[in-house]
Amino acid sequence: MRTIDPSVVTWRKSSYSNSDGGACVEVCDDFAAVVPVRDSKFAHGPVLVFPAVGWASFVSALRGDRAAG
Repeated sequence: MRTIDPSVVTWRKSSYSNSDGGACVEVCDDFAAVVPVRDSKFAHGPVLVFPAVGWASFVSALRGDRAAG
C-alpha cells in the first residue's frame, strides 16, 4: 500500500469526538479500501490505517448495532 500523506487528504472529525476540543479523532473518507485515522491534536503525527471492513465493524460495535459484521 502506498504511504498516506496526511497533509493532502481531506479529514473530518468523527461524530464520536466531543465538541469541547478534547478527544478528537479524525477520519479520512478519500479511500475505498482503507480508513486512515488520526488524533487531531497531532495533525502531523502518526496516522493509523484500518481496512474499511474492519473500521465499519468497529463503528457498528460502538453504535451497538448487533446486525453488523
